[in-house]
Amino acid sequence: MSIASIGRSTSKLKALSGIRARLVLLALIVVLPLMLDRVRLLEDTRSKQVAQAANELSQIARHTADAQREIISTVQAVLKSSAYIFAAASHEGRGCAIMRASLRVDLPWIRSLSVIGKDGVVWCSTERNVVGIDLNDRDYFQRARDTHEFVVSDYIFSRAANLPSLMAAYPVSAIQGAQEAVIIAAVDLRWMSQLLSNRGGRPGVSVVMVDGKGTILATPLENENLIGQQLKDTSLLEAVTLREINLDREFGSINFEDAEGKRKAVSFARVTGTRARMIVSVDQSALLGDINSEIRTAYLQLALVVLVTLLGAWFAGERLIIRPVRTMTNVAHRFGRGEFSARAANASLPSEFVPLARAFDGMASQLAEREREMAATNDRLTVIATVDLVSGLANRRAFQSRFEFEWMKALQTSSRLSVLMIDVDHFKPFNDTYGHLEGDACLNRIGQALSAIADSRSGFAARYGGEEFCLLIPNSNPAHAAEVAEEVRARVEALAIPHVSGALNVVTVSVGVATLTPIEAEPQDDLIEAADAALYAAKRRGRNTVVVHGLTRPTDKKVSLAG
Repeated sequence: MSIASIGRSTSKLKALSGIRARLVLLALIVVLPLMLDRVRLLEDTRSKQVAQAANELSQIARHTADAQREIISTVQAVLKSSAYIFAAASHEGRGCAIMRASLRVDLPWIRSLSVIGKDGVVWCSTERNVVGIDLNDRDYFQRARDTHEFVVSDYIFSRAANLPSLMAAYPVSAIQGAQEAVIIAAVDLRWMSQLLSNRGGRPGVSVVMVDGKGTILATPLENENLIGQQLKDTSLLEAVTLREINLDREFGSINFEDAEGKRKAVSFARVTGTRARMIVSVDQSALLGDINSEIRTAYLQLALVVLVTLLGAWFAGERLIIRPVRTMTNVAHRFGRGEFSARAANASLPSEFVPLARAFDGMASQLAEREREMAATNDRLTVIATVDLVSGLANRRAFQSRFEFEWMKALQTSSRLSVLMIDVDHFKPFNDTYGHLEGDACLNRIGQALSAIADSRSGFAARYGGEEFCLLIPNSNPAHAAEVAEEVRARVEALAIPHVSGALNVVTVSVGVATLTPIEAEPQDDLIEAADAALYAAKRRGRNTVVVHGLTRPTDKKVSLAG
């Protein structure tokens, strides 16, 4: 027999063992007059229903864990970006200010960002009441410092916010080895609980997230009172841990009997990168209630078996050809929606579909990797887009975001808000005389001076555009704002930057000041426009001058300074 004949025979055998052979086999089974006895059919139906319910629980656990993992991944990306910014700017002594300026305000699950020194004391934070707290005894701080990796804590009670929290930590040494500081973020557990809402859909289903010690971190909103408590069945966590070890993976299912003797089907999935787990359980008595109802329906369906026998061939084609095609189509649609965690190879498919399923899975892995790279790039670009590279301060876009935040904060607390508009006097002649490189150097030195003043006055400095700067001072009255403005004017004059066209032969600035207490009906732009009007008044008075706008007045008298 020739090699070609052997090859043709092998191909025929493979064809016979594929879909055609299965269709022939199922057609023979359909026309057989004998059927499985009723008891076996019902038990088989029961087993399928139990397996289907267990699979649904597993999907709930894994999908919910994926949602929580996205939050942790976002927190890690923010901490890494903040550590990069802090490391890049710390040698200039402005790491804290720039890190605070670059904080994204569209991540409600991050309550605050803080910097912990090597002694364990918080010395920089987006929340002022956190500064000075000693966290040297916290396990997450010690692990981040020792391992030089991203760390997520177990459940703790925050000393600063007096709220249950998860803490995420990222050491700056992972970016720059010489740095011993650690960036931490307080994660709001209420957002995690919101993600668990509307999960389950079956009677008796319980969905919780627990940390490594069995403390409940998140539940659906209707069970928020359980957050911070231990699982009632402490042996459940031990059984889940043992199952993880036996399976050598981070998800699985077990059957469990609680302290009250109730049998429960439990599925679990670990939130990658943490010691937290999603645990989904269902009371089997509630589960079997539905199944028993379906079994009673099955008795009636048995009477129709003879009628559906003639449809056996159609059923075989639906199950062995159309259904796999639909499965592959569904996976392709999920890929199109960006669900790159979907895997076609996980489904039970005939051997002919396996190569296509593997090709889909490879494509999904590549697309997921590219999406992660794009997300990381976008995060870096977002940070860069909020910093002015010439002055080193926040740019106008970052200032507008911070101004809106401080405005809403002042509106809620009925406190005052001050804005200083600062313009470099005769800057165009300076550029014409010394050149643009010296002009950029001049703006950089002024930016450093404003950053130092902003840090010492709990303010926020930014470059507004061209040679114009602005300084935002929360919770300040006109007298205090005028004092800061005079300090800005004097500090810039003291820099003694040569300027032959200036009145004093050095670079000077004019400052306009405006202060008000925000109210609901008042536009935010009124405050900036008032400060801008005061700035133009300072220019008209001869420059190198401070002018306070009369938009609001303190109780004693209006404050107005002229240099």
